[in-house]
Amino acid sequence: MTTVHIVCTDPAHGVNAWLARWIAKHRHEADIALLRDAREASGGEFLFLVSCHQIVGRDILDRYRHTLVLHASALPEGRGMSPHVWQIIEGRPGFAVTLLEAAEALDAGRIWHQIDVSVPASAVCEEINALLFDAEIALMDWALAHAHEVRPREQHGTPSYYRKRGPDDSRIDPARPLAEVFDLLRVADPERYPAFFEHRGRRYRLRLEPMES
Repeated sequence: MTTVHIVCTDPAHGVNAWLARWIAKHRHEADIALLRDAREASGGEFLFLVSCHQIVGRDILDRYRHTLVLHASALPEGRGMSPHVWQIIEGRPGFAVTLLEAAEALDAGRIWHQIDVSVPASAVCEEINALLFDAEIALMDWALAHAHEVRPREQHGTPSYYRKRGPDDSRIDPARPLAEVFDLLRVADPERYPAFFEHRGRRYRLRLEPMES
């Protein structure tokens, strides 16, 4: 039976629910384990790095036939952290999700496959994440189905990089019109990195929720 390990270092990350369903779907065809620490990755056919915030060294990569990363940009553009969030803030109508081989240089491995994700201009954080996670799961399915015939391609072009986002990146300027900060509001994670503003000596949390008619 195929051995598949998944490393997701954040147990609170929204993708975990999708990973649990994926594991259940494939439990009869593969021996799958979800790990929180890459150092627990003991070897096998596949290692998927999904929202993994650890540096995975060559000693771990060499334990697997395929070590694959899921990254939400059209590489080599948009290497780095939280690329889909940055792209939505930039006003883009969506993003690509890339399945690539892990490499020691950040997001520099050969590309296996890509899926384009369109994001409605009205979608909020939970909806955007669902589109992203659906694409990641589809790419994991693709990897299992096509590993025997895939022809990885090198990345071409000048890479660009996004920095890691922190809590302060969800700060809203209350003096700006709502329409100008809407994209920032809709990508702010209401649980992990909520949008907020400061006014009259206090800090206020903001949560954007669609009000269906």
